[in-house]
Amino acid sequence: MRKLFLGLAFGMMIAATSGCILPAYSGDPTRRTQELIYTSENLRAINDEWERFWFLDQPTHCTPYRTHGGII
Repeated sequence: MRKLFLGLAFGMMIAATSGCILPAYSGDPTRRTQELIYTSENLRAINDEWERFWFLDQPTHCTPYRTHGGII
């Protein structure tokens, strides 16, 4: 009986987190679109953060445009 109860409880936890019982996003189309944009932007910003952390986003001396590094 205990195994059956634990199995059902575990199944309900997995189903709730995957969006089967409780939906992952809102039912309102405008709010759902906003939530999906926020989710995709968070994943897209990982590359920018990685480059910023390792200073890869700095201009190099090989660029065809002149960049002034000091205060003008």
